[in-house]
Amino acid sequence: MVTPVIGISTYRETSARWGVWDLPAVLLPAGYVDLVRAAGARAMLLPPDAAGAAPEVLARVDGVVIAGGPDVDPSCYGAKRAPETGPPAVERDAWELALIRAATAADLPLLGICRGMQLMNVARGGTLTQHLEGHRGTPGVFGTHVVKPVPGTVLGGVLDGAVSVPAFHHQAVAELGAGLVPSAHAEDGTVEAVELPDARFAVGVQWHPEMGDDVRVLSALVAAARR
Repeated sequence: MVTPVIGISTYRETSARWGVWDLPAVLLPAGYVDLVRAAGARAMLLPPDAAGAAPEVLARVDGVVIAGGPDVDPSCYGAKRAPETGPPAVERDAWELALIRAATAADLPLLGICRGMQLMNVARGGTLTQHLEGHRGTPGVFGTHVVKPVPGTVLGGVLDGAVSVPAFHHQAVAELGAGLVPSAHAEDGTVEAVELPDARFAVGVQWHPEMGDDVRVLSALVAAARR
């Protein structure tokens, strides 16, 4: 059986340091690659490109992960910037929105992680809450909290009950985008996962599975890619 190839979105930083070098770099935390491998697939990194290139790029992979990262620019969903919202990542927003739309159009298995889930919602006309208390701890340190999957959803079948997850975010889904349904909630009611019920596999999770050892969500993506 051919091993599926999973594309993972990456981001460009103007300055990154390694060895004697301090140069612009395209980056991705290694946990994403490790998670894809642990789920039985090969990882392909997808650096930011022109939005129009997304369908051509995705034609070369069997599934795609939209990685976590900075806040989505509120202009993407028609809102004014709140004081707590971080600086814009215009190039990355445009590229990842294009990847999501191209994947959805092609019914390519899609997993959005944290920011990736938020972009999945925005891509379908949804909005975001720009600041939540209690979902982000010390800067640079992932916390944990419990999420409860919605029975009868794809994610509910994958997780089969409440689970403690690694998390670091202060934004979340507000108004759901067209066709999306919530498939997990935090104890305070925050939407922690969304999905497209009619898609082969299109799931977004607010937490960071790449920071833990639970590969079930990624394994479900890979299984869909094999199909």
